[in-house]
Amino acid sequence: MVVFSVLYPASEGARFDHDYYNATHIPLVKTAFSATGLTGVQVLRGLSAGDGSAAPYVAMAHLTFRDAEALAASMSGPNAPGVLADIVNFTDIAPIAQVSAPV
Repeated sequence: MVVFSVLYPASEGARFDHDYYNATHIPLVKTAFSATGLTGVQVLRGLSAGDGSAAPYVAMAHLTFRDAEALAASMSGPNAPGVLADIVNFTDIAPIAQVSAPV
């Protein structure tokens, strides 16, 4: 199993439409990548930092894939361009991505 995490850093004046993200983008991701090995999606909305100050991230999505090959097949597959093109519909934030695995 590998996890592809997408983090959206908070910044003054940044736009992020949580309703669109949850109702449209995440279902698009599930439809696009389930056939190539996506096994789960968790979306988190930033509330605060650990010390109670403003959250450093507006939102995070953790996409779980069967393995690294499934992630690669999804990201290089025919559905990836449509998923990436949809980003402008909900945010102007440049996301940070990370691939992780359990220890």
